[in-house]
Amino acid sequence: MIHDVIVLGAGAAGLMAAIAAGRRGRRVLLLDHAAEPGAKIVISGGGRCNFTNRDCRPERFLSRNPAFCRSALARYGSDDFLALVERHGIVWHEKTLGQLFCDGSARQIVAMLLAEADAAGVVLRTGHRITGFGRGDRYRIDTDRGPFEADRLIVATGGLSIPKLGATGLAFDIARHFGVPVVDTAPALVPFTFGGDDQAGMKALAGVSLRVAARCGRAGFEEAMLFTHRGLSGPALLQLSSYWQPGQEISLALAPGQDTAGWLRQRRRDRGKAGLATVLAEILPQRLAHAVAEQEGATGPFGGLPGAVLDGVAARLSGWRLTPSGTEGYAKAEVMRGGIDTTALSSRTLEVGAVPGLHFVGEAVDVTGWLGGYNFQWAWSSGWAAGSA
Repeated sequence: MIHDVIVLGAGAAGLMAAIAAGRRGRRVLLLDHAAEPGAKIVISGGGRCNFTNRDCRPERFLSRNPAFCRSALARYGSDDFLALVERHGIVWHEKTLGQLFCDGSARQIVAMLLAEADAAGVVLRTGHRITGFGRGDRYRIDTDRGPFEADRLIVATGGLSIPKLGATGLAFDIARHFGVPVVDTAPALVPFTFGGDDQAGMKALAGVSLRVAARCGRAGFEEAMLFTHRGLSGPALLQLSSYWQPGQEISLALAPGQDTAGWLRQRRRDRGKAGLATVLAEILPQRLAHAVAEQEGATGPFGGLPGAVLDGVAARLSGWRLTPSGTEGYAKAEVMRGGIDTTALSSRTLEVGAVPGLHFVGEAVDVTGWLGGYNFQWAWSSGWAAGSA
């Protein structure tokens, strides 16, 4: 069965690539091994799909080549996708930091994309397990339901995150076969894990959340943090994980923007008879306040505590330094960092320079966005760029 274009992967990037190519009159076959398309879209945003962000600036994407994403984002941006959402009558709302969500279900986004693909004449085949691939006169894809050929191949099979949804390394198998370089991959937007006493303390605080300023090297985010049974999560820590390297220290300001040393001195004058935990509960969740007081060895009235203890508390509040033992891995990672080396690709078409007709899009490429709709926008933008080629 011969087509103009075969798109592998019926996720966000693959659907968009197929739509763009189909609109140009190309005979497009969209293949996926899963039974249903858009699995990651359906579960995203708590089932409401954080489908884009109003502020998708290139500097909010990580890559060895930070400028690579500029062309695709400029050609098909968040306003373009939002216009498509509104054209289909999908009601949406804006949360914090420019994040746009469906009012209803994420399935509305999948239904919209399937309707667009159908209108563009895209042939969708799900439940097709890929058993082989190659290139002769055309690209050939072998499946358990027969072979398919096309002049062009767009690989949109995603990265390695959330394997229970069907994530595989197929994109990298194809890259290796055609000699396309790959940047080392790692889980991103993923909770941190800790060992020893750190982990024991965090387990006791599981479920406690608060706003923090989290830093790792030059990267910093002021958002919510959540204690878990194995470590730390929440938006601030998920963001930080994309920048973290194994063995690297992170810093957490538990009272961001607060002159903690000055505040402690002032409260010592005003509430010297109270216990430290009682005072800390004015700015920290109660369970965390008690844990900090206990860990710093603060017993007795606040006013009678040695200066060294107060210095330790102030340091904890302004910059608690920790070294994660690792992360929760691909099973809990929202995305993957690293991937197809952008030096091998055209930033305008996502085509491999040395292998004409072969394109890689979406999460498989070494472009990783911030939390909050950025990675979906990269999927829409990169898919559109490749499909338009």
